[in-house]
Amino acid sequence: MSKRTIGMWLYTNSGGDKIAKKIIKKLKDRDIDTLDNINLRHAIAKNANILHNDVKLNKLDLFFSYNAGEQTQYQMYLYQALNRVIPMINSYESFALTEDKFHTSFVLRNEGILTADYKLCHRDDGHQLKKIIKKWDKMVYKPTDGWGGVGLTKIESEANLDMLLPFLNQMDLRYFYVEKFIKYDNTDFRVDIVDGEFVSCYGRKASDTDWRTNITSGGSVFLREANDEIIEIAKKACKVCGVDIGGVDIIYDLEKEAYVVLEVNGIPAFATPDQEKMGLNFNDKKIDLIVDLIDRKTKK
Repeated sequence: MSKRTIGMWLYTNSGGDKIAKKIIKKLKDRDIDTLDNINLRHAIAKNANILHNDVKLNKLDLFFSYNAGEQTQYQMYLYQALNRVIPMINSYESFALTEDKFHTSFVLRNEGILTADYKLCHRDDGHQLKKIIKKWDKMVYKPTDGWGGVGLTKIESEANLDMLLPFLNQMDLRYFYVEKFIKYDNTDFRVDIVDGEFVSCYGRKASDTDWRTNITSGGSVFLREANDEIIEIAKKACKVCGVDIGGVDIIYDLEKEAYVVLEVNGIPAFATPDQEKMGLNFNDKKIDLIVDLIDRKTKK
């Protein structure tokens, strides 16, 4: 078997640099070389090749992109092109799907996975939003491509909607995406899945001044076990979305008395050093499963 070489771009903050070193070492033990810190933002495409520091990335055996915080439109454009000729983790198709909240919910619902009730309408159909707020009582406006809770806006009345619409119109959006606000206990489950295998589960809790559980919105992490139903929902959600690696956010709907998938994240973070100290000890298992996945995907 010829020597295998992969490219990798993994976030370096919050302990990501140490995670990358562990992955590289374990791959080396399997005779797989790694070109690290391959940020497609600094690559160029020339004729049949995509070049990064004169390395032909399209000749690699696989590219592993795992950095949500530094994505650019250019980087994602080359991500798509590169995936046309070599394997990726995650594939561009699954990455693009999970980056879009509407498309994710649409696909999940068609496969029988419960999500929040939603509505997508054209920017000129604001009257549809007024009809839906009367029906739902409360709803959440979500940018379809946002992450970390950024841009989420809770709408609790028609008056709130009237105040929000002019602002949204100024942003020149092509469409509005809203979800019915779910009555829940202000906590969620984050379930990590790698290659169809359960890795871990932990909880996140909203702060006293916010309803969002996202850490960037003031939420906090706590230890939490997942039951068999939650694990199966997460596995199915990842399979439906086609992700090799996924973090599935699940809440319990107190009115429907059922678990609801809020989001499938294609780049779920590893536990930070502080989170490891509090007992989140899934990093090694996740690393091993990722190395196994890379090994399998790069075998000739």
